[in-house]
Amino acid sequence: MATYHLSAKTIGRSQGRSATGAAAYRSGARIDDERTGLIHDYRRRRGVEASLLILPDDAPDWASDRARLWNAAELAETRKNSTVAREFEIALPAELGAEQRQRLAADFAREMVLRHGCAADVAIHRPGRAGDSRNHHAHVLLTTRRLTAAGFTEKTRELDNLKSGEIGHWRERFADLQNERLREAGSETRVDHRRLEAQGSDREATIHLGPTATALERRGVPTRLGESNRAVQASHAECQREAEARPEDERRETEPTRPAEPPAAEAEARAPSQENIIQALREKTARLYRTAVFPSPLTAELAEPPPARPPPRPEAAEAERQRLADEAEPARRQREAERQALLSADIPALERELSEWTRRREWLARHEPPPAAWLADRWGELARAQRAATAAEQALDALEAAHADWRKAHRLALLLPTHVPGSKRREEIAWAQRVTEARSAVEQAKAALAVAQEGYEARLPAAEREARQMAEDQRQQSAALQGRIEERAGLIQRAKAAQDAERERREAEARARAEAERRQREAEQRKTQEPERPSPAPKQEPPKFAIPAPQPKPRYPAPGG
Repeated sequence: MATYHLSAKTIGRSQGRSATGAAAYRSGARIDDERTGLIHDYRRRRGVEASLLILPDDAPDWASDRARLWNAAELAETRKNSTVAREFEIALPAELGAEQRQRLAADFAREMVLRHGCAADVAIHRPGRAGDSRNHHAHVLLTTRRLTAAGFTEKTRELDNLKSGEIGHWRERFADLQNERLREAGSETRVDHRRLEAQGSDREATIHLGPTATALERRGVPTRLGESNRAVQASHAECQREAEARPEDERRETEPTRPAEPPAAEAEARAPSQENIIQALREKTARLYRTAVFPSPLTAELAEPPPARPPPRPEAAEAERQRLADEAEPARRQREAERQALLSADIPALERELSEWTRRREWLARHEPPPAAWLADRWGELARAQRAATAAEQALDALEAAHADWRKAHRLALLLPTHVPGSKRREEIAWAQRVTEARSAVEQAKAALAVAQEGYEARLPAAEREARQMAEDQRQQSAALQGRIEERAGLIQRAKAAQDAERERREAEARARAEAERRQREAEQRKTQEPERPSPAPKQEPPKFAIPAPQPKPRYPAPGG
């Protein structure tokens, strides 16, 4: 049966949260926070069924990038306690398919974008492995400012004020959208966003457990909220049984009248065939557990009722109870050992270790392994050969340019014979020798460069394999760190919840003892203040067969007197 849930929350810096981190976690993506320098990488997160961005019609092109969108939303806020995002958490009916649920969430977010002009980031999550298999839900993350072609502008203040009625409007609108999708899917289930009092129902409402109480309940640790909800559910079941046990005439008076049906049709509707019952059980079990609980070979056995078994003997029943108790004892001891370990956990030390692992993971994310080109020339042979060849070529160019300038300056002296005073022909021979030496140096540098290039190409395949291995090792190390971080964060959360529950239990016991002592003192004070009353004398009753005492006879006057 579909249930209605819509909760509106805010994400603010005063809570130590950020829009980039919230968007990365809900969509299972990586976002680098440009304001703080933190890296929010949740690409290994499971449970994200789909994620999409819904933007206004005049939104800029860069807004289609999730990282740039939420970094811009963060940079648009300047106060240290600013609200940087809004979140609408909605429950999606399990009666709909995956595409229908995605369409429902997208339509709801699109209407919000059209009404308020903000950007919406929709993330649809599938149910967790340890929770209810029908818990399909979506997170709609909204920017707190309107998005236009010029960027983020004024804030959507209408969603901050509860008296504006916007939250109530969206609660009603989501209920209408959900009922429309259920009607299109052919389901008779409907939801209502109103409170139970407004619906005219006398059912008692349950209490939202929250993440901490839910985690404890899944581990088998009872909580006050869970006990309260179980009491409410038991009361509902009792009311339902009483309603079913009412006489037929009373039910006819309270229930609305229905048109009369022919006796044959009514009997057929009230008595379904055995095959229909088996098929209904199979469909319901397949929806709830996704496994074939009723395979085809059992059809004949289910069609015919099994023979009645004789009642077990008292000795066998006692042995069975003892066997079940013995089987449950190790699990109980294990749960108690885990509880004691959580109670004795050093949370500050665990948080310091978690912080160290987080810093190590961030360092690995910032320092990528060296490329294959660097590994193939890690000693710099090719680089030195390239620098030497470049330097030789530059020296040759400079020498040739100087020689050309010299020849231009002494072109007339070069025309004179060598024996004529002022002739520059002897210096021309020295210039030519220097140019020849520079050219030979260039050739030697090029030869050394060719040798270094051959060595580099020979080492490159091994360097590529080494680079891939280093990248894989770093990825595995990051994954291991991420797993340890998640495990340690879960352990810290469980330890805090267990210690808080134990603290509350001890405080409750202390309060109960103090109350009992106070009552005892008050009773003693009242006893000492009251005066002692004399005990009444016991009433003396005559014996059962008492003989009456003799009465004196009256004296009469003598006759004639």
